[in-house]
Amino acid sequence: MTPDTLRAHLLAWYDAQARDLAWRAGPKAGWRQDPYKVWLSEVMLQQTTVPHATPYFLKFTARWPTVSDLAAAPDEEVMAAWAGLGYYARARNLLKCARAVAQDHDGVFPDTEEGLRALPGLGPYTAAAVAAIAFDRPANVVDGNVERVMSRLYAVEAPLPDSKPELKALAADLVRDDRPGDWAQALMDLGATVCRPKSPLCERCPVSEACAGLATGAPETYPRKTKKAERPRRYGVAYLLTRGDQIALVRRPPKGLLGGMLALPTSDWRDRPWGAAEAVAAAPAVLDWRSAGEIEHVFTHFSLTLTVLRAEGAADEVIWSPRRDLDGLPSVFLKAAKAGLTSLL
Repeated sequence: MTPDTLRAHLLAWYDAQARDLAWRAGPKAGWRQDPYKVWLSEVMLQQTTVPHATPYFLKFTARWPTVSDLAAAPDEEVMAAWAGLGYYARARNLLKCARAVAQDHDGVFPDTEEGLRALPGLGPYTAAAVAAIAFDRPANVVDGNVERVMSRLYAVEAPLPDSKPELKALAADLVRDDRPGDWAQALMDLGATVCRPKSPLCERCPVSEACAGLATGAPETYPRKTKKAERPRRYGVAYLLTRGDQIALVRRPPKGLLGGMLALPTSDWRDRPWGAAEAVAAAPAVLDWRSAGEIEHVFTHFSLTLTVLRAEGAADEVIWSPRRDLDGLPSVFLKAAKAGLTSLL
């Protein structure tokens, strides 16, 4: 199967089988997507699944329907609305980019890959995706789904991540001036729905006859992967301080992990467990702190065990928040708060 025949088969499949996604204007050839919605969805979908990201996307676009609306929003409101999506540096970069588009481009996204790359907080993948999908530019859009499709189509033996340049080059060979936005989305949809990480549905694949991975008899073994090093573990203490129906929160420093987010007060996170006495000594106030169990949370680069201590009383330099508003906390602190509140029952 020639590259052009492969493209024709996959685009025909896409025209019939394209996913109905909240940020898509429609699957018909030639339909232009809203650059703001494409950009917002791509940022949300980094490290996040479509079902998880969709309600956040709908909430954001209802509250801030244009990039200028988002640019004018207070940082705290955007960070709170992002809570639960994780990887909070994305939310900070989202605001930087939105404000640059609003202030430097009159609220209109640049329509080239190069212009998009010049925006703050917008990396090469997102620039390529917006250029292709929103502006029909022939950009090479390569995400995890596309890497998997390429690795199977060509039976690439080099393991990830070392094979990334090769996979990107193979994908680039299939980009054309004809329907580049649809082509990018067709590859993504194929990887998400047919060429799945486990148990690929090869019998439904429109380009299976061209697939070298399928010809090996074990397409599911591609892409090859280098064995990951064991994720390190850290330990900390989270303090659930209540005052009636209110809970004490703090705002984390603007830079670093969970930067700028509201959170429970915590100790430092370190590579050894905290003893009971030193955990109490690091608390935000001298009170009768009692154990409320432990929670586990996994970040990209480490796992975290948080011991939860709870107390009733007052403290300086905290923000008192009603219990009903805790759903706006990052998931690690929401877990800790729920563990502490459950222990009060």
